[in-house]
Amino acid sequence: MNAPVPAIAMRGVWTRYKETVIHKDLDLTVAPGDVLGLVGGSGSGKTTLLREMLGLLRPARGTIELFGQDLDDPDPLAQRAVRRRLGMLFQHGALFSALSVFDNIAFPLRELKCLDEAWIRQLVHLKLAMVELEPRHGRLMPAELSGGMVKRVALARAIALEPELLLLDEPTAGLDPDRSDNFVRLIKQLQRELGFSVVMVTHDLDTLAGLSNKVAVLADQHIVASGPLLDIMSVDHPFIRNFFCCERGLAALQQAHN
Repeated sequence: MNAPVPAIAMRGVWTRYKETVIHKDLDLTVAPGDVLGLVGGSGSGKTTLLREMLGLLRPARGTIELFGQDLDDPDPLAQRAVRRRLGMLFQHGALFSALSVFDNIAFPLRELKCLDEAWIRQLVHLKLAMVELEPRHGRLMPAELSGGMVKRVALARAIALEPELLLLDEPTAGLDPDRSDNFVRLIKQLQRELGFSVVMVTHDLDTLAGLSNKVAVLADQHIVASGPLLDIMSVDHPFIRNFFCCERGLAALQQAHN
């Protein structure tokens, strides 16, 4: 029986900014249905990896495949098709400030240019319900939203096209503990119901333990360890010891174990 095609396969990736090497011979594979937490020190290039997965940046060397499709494929139709299979939740939401909540969520649906406004309205209201918001919230402008609502609206937009892969950049940053826990619960529920794969950049150990079933550690310009959290915490590496072997790290270990 053939192994399933990975949601993401990065092989031999080098990333450079001018003369500075950010990633060196980096390999990373994300299987379908995985929820992978990506951790690393400040400046290690975690968000840069997400941008490369999105196709916003190209590595200096190496290959990146989404669902078996090379992101360097010269066919623009193939490129467009594979990008429709992923969604992105940016750290601060990145909502269009001049558009209402409704129009922010409708934006990717309208870009398809094959749905009438009646269908779009139904789909937007469905996505609002999926992130536990009501149709009346669609009339609000981004400036009228709380931090937690911004995250939920951005999540609704990210899943508007029902992606098979969701990329999250610090999804709980700026939220208080209760809202952070609720947002993790919401993402976990949606992932379970819709079955998409997730790659999440986070520095928050509670979010990491509460959401991820796999962890990848970015250090020394490449992935030094990848696997279940409990396995990662037993790896003898300076960053892993400093990041996980503290009071909060041990609490995260207990949460993952439970």
